[in-house]
Amino acid sequence: MNGGVVDNAIYVDGIRTANPATLDETYELLRERQCMAWIGLYRPTPEEIRSVAAEFGLHHLVVDDAIAAHQRPKLERYGDILFTVLRPACYIEQREQVEFGELHVVTGDGFVVTIRHAERPDLAGVRRRLESQPDLLGLGPEAVLYSIMDQVVDEYAPVVAGLENDIDEIEDQLFNNDPAASRRI
Repeated sequence: MNGGVVDNAIYVDGIRTANPATLDETYELLRERQCMAWIGLYRPTPEEIRSVAAEFGLHHLVVDDAIAAHQRPKLERYGDILFTVLRPACYIEQREQVEFGELHVVTGDGFVVTIRHAERPDLAGVRRRLESQPDLLGLGPEAVLYSIMDQVVDEYAPVVAGLENDIDEIEDQLFNNDPAASRRI
């Protein structure tokens, strides 16, 4: 998947009313209408992040964190803007490993900007679910943030199950004096 703007929409009362082709078109529509924008970015360029930052008046620390990535999970408020960093996880059964992603969510009055630095979570699925519930989406940026956080938390259940299964298998190997158990640990 290429980086940049992956989904860009304008919502009025929880209903998608426009699919702007550019960030500038999004900004123009926001100024003209009483609406909410949800800009989805995937591995964006520093220029794309700076464009969003200039339009929405993001604090320079948000910009620095979004460009550099590799942030710890956190929730920070800068005036009326909320900056959230989430660390979604995915269990890879074949390798018996957990892969962690990084997702930044910037919410403010009338906008949500999601910045994914990894494949997960599937925000397209979150967006589809919200778009099928205009009453919920109509509650604004906080409803989007809640739904994204809910998805990230839900994706931890298979990770925990996979790790529990691995631990059970390793315990069986240990009690059976399997020499491969130490390497697997």
